[in-house]
Amino acid sequence: MSGARRAGLARIVAMGVALALALLLLAAREASAAEYTVAQCGWGVDADASWADSTGGAKFRQDAWCGPGDGAHMKSFTRGGGTVSGTRFARWRWEAPPGTGIARVSGIWWHALHDGMEQRIGAGTWSGGFAPFLRAASTDTTQRRFVADLNTPQPALEDRLLCARGESKWCSLDPGSWSSVRELAITIRDDIGPGAWLWGPLTEGGWRRGSQSIGFSGIDEGSGVRSGETTLDGSRIDLHEYPCSMAMVGGSWWGARMKPCERHGADGATIDTTRFSDGNHRLRHCSADFAGNVACTGDEVVRIDNNPPAHPRNLTLAGGEGWRRIDNFDFSWSNPDQGPASPIWGAYWRITGPAGYDTGVKLAGGRDVSAIADRTVPRPGIYKFRLWLRDEAGNSNSGSAVERTMRLDDVPPGVAFEPVAEKTTPELPRTVGAEVSDAHSGPADGQIEYRRVNGERWLELPTQLRAGEKASEGRLVGAMPSDLGPGTYVFRARATDGAGNATTSTRRVDGTEMALRKVPPPVAPGRPATDGAGETRQRSAPKGRAKTRLFAKLRWRKRRGQRVTVPFGAGAALSGRLLSAEGAGLAGRRLRVVSRFSRGALKRRRVEVVKTGRRGGFRLGLRPGPSRRVSVVYRGGPGLARARRPALALRVRGALTLSASPRKLRTGGRLHLRGRVRDRGAPLPRRGKLVAIQYYEREARVWRPVLVTRSDHSGRFRAGYRFRYVTGSARIRLRAVALAEERWPYAPGVSRPVTVRVSGPR
Repeated sequence: MSGARRAGLARIVAMGVALALALLLLAAREASAAEYTVAQCGWGVDADASWADSTGGAKFRQDAWCGPGDGAHMKSFTRGGGTVSGTRFARWRWEAPPGTGIARVSGIWWHALHDGMEQRIGAGTWSGGFAPFLRAASTDTTQRRFVADLNTPQPALEDRLLCARGESKWCSLDPGSWSSVRELAITIRDDIGPGAWLWGPLTEGGWRRGSQSIGFSGIDEGSGVRSGETTLDGSRIDLHEYPCSMAMVGGSWWGARMKPCERHGADGATIDTTRFSDGNHRLRHCSADFAGNVACTGDEVVRIDNNPPAHPRNLTLAGGEGWRRIDNFDFSWSNPDQGPASPIWGAYWRITGPAGYDTGVKLAGGRDVSAIADRTVPRPGIYKFRLWLRDEAGNSNSGSAVERTMRLDDVPPGVAFEPVAEKTTPELPRTVGAEVSDAHSGPADGQIEYRRVNGERWLELPTQLRAGEKASEGRLVGAMPSDLGPGTYVFRARATDGAGNATTSTRRVDGTEMALRKVPPPVAPGRPATDGAGETRQRSAPKGRAKTRLFAKLRWRKRRGQRVTVPFGAGAALSGRLLSAEGAGLAGRRLRVVSRFSRGALKRRRVEVVKTGRRGGFRLGLRPGPSRRVSVVYRGGPGLARARRPALALRVRGALTLSASPRKLRTGGRLHLRGRVRDRGAPLPRRGKLVAIQYYEREARVWRPVLVTRSDHSGRFRAGYRFRYVTGSARIRLRAVALAEERWPYAPGVSRPVTVRVSGPR
């Protein structure tokens, strides 16, 4: 390619570069005539320049020392001897950063020049040429200061040692020539502002609180990014200085390199939002280059809230705070006005209760939530429900919690008639009493009723509920009518606790049926007397007959006495002796044993005969079956009077089975329970048999109720339960209890325990 074509191509490239720079200047976000000064080879500053020899290093050499003091210099020398062709040169060159131009130069120059050699200082132009503004053709070794203003900023500055003759001529190198400069102050115009960016959690939307991080950066192609400033509502919250190469000259900071700062700068900061009020704020970041150009991001809206909400207003428990028998609690409240702060988003709640029960802190989330429904507790008792609010920024304060009391009692009270010393008397007692107990809501009401043993209709007695020594105890007292005729009467007590649970019982504390018998008054000798049932009775032994004594008791394994309790399906033994008045055993006498089964049994009465042995003793095995009362009667014989043993109580516990699946489950999973009540010798109640599921509380060493259900007509029962508040891992023992109830001829019985393992969050 010819030299002319190369020159033309260079001019086209230079024009394209100039056009591109012009477009950049027009597109700059903040265009201004910003300038900065660069110190070179003086004031202790090194030189940011390149040196070149157009002869390829054959005719020139360089020397530079820019340390402190007057000896600083940047020199170009000719090499000794010979000649150098015309237009050949050596030069020092300083280049302005892209997008900038050199607008002014000052400094010191001196030189030794011979035989056509010149020192020329000028601008490297946009077209790639060289336009000198200082020339020297003779020796002058005095260091002289110069100043030059460039009407149009140029991309470079050059100091040349030149053979100023045509290409066909030459300059002698003997004697040698040299040129030198020092203390250059180069003023660079930078009209293109930097770019600024801002990011981080504080800019990502949503409500913010506490310490929040931001990241920021700036880019500048010219003098480089010198600093970044972040403001909130116009107030500075962070100022970051990026590393730059600078020197203090005459009380001002000058650049120590042509591009004093790095092209790209980035960093971050942590902002303490607690210094600002709740509400919306404007966040901005500005970057500044070394020339003083500034560019800023657009305003970012930042929402700040560092203050927790006030306490909930009007926290209400549906149905009030009294005792209830349904394990379901619904709460509602009103939220306070948040003003410019973030809206309510969720409510924390916690339930605590007896035996260390604690749900831990739970969150009911949702914008403007104002109700929590279907809360439950694991067992009867008094619990505390605490509630406090959380806003959308995540602020909350448990100290603002409000509290309500939860009272659950889903267990019926216990009621049983008091023991009566004489069950068969000429006169009935004036009052009948029943003990009432309820460990939670306490006894609240009750009624005692009676009827003849063969009657159908229950009649109410005037009844009072009297307070006991403890709040959990009470006593029902029923006043007996004074005009009741002879006969056998049975009684029923109904008790209600403060939660509305009700229960009835026809039994005494010892488990026997509550019945009283009123016998007819004595009659004149020779006239038969009848009892209320119409049976002939004998008030005293006939004349001429010796008195007899009859002793009897029940036995089962090591248990013996007038009242014995045995397991389901177990038999018992009746034993005793028949003695004369003098204490001698009466052998070979026939005794009549009458078993009267409890109410609800299929068979009400069984009569058996047993004969006494040589010493008057007797023994009779009692078959398995329901609970019963056993009487022994000796009807008398020749010369011997009648003898009767008051009824003995044989209580038989009910029996049932229980199985659970699965044996391992997570908190919230459903446990399936099933089993069967055994009903030997007794039909199941018309509504099914009442069954309670209990769990064992290790701390108190007692069985606590979980739920109550009923079986079907075949005795089978099913139930389900969810363990809602178990944390960690727990082994829970469960059992089923066949409860006592009217027309069920068995004492309360329990199943074998089953154990399940429940795992929850830690």
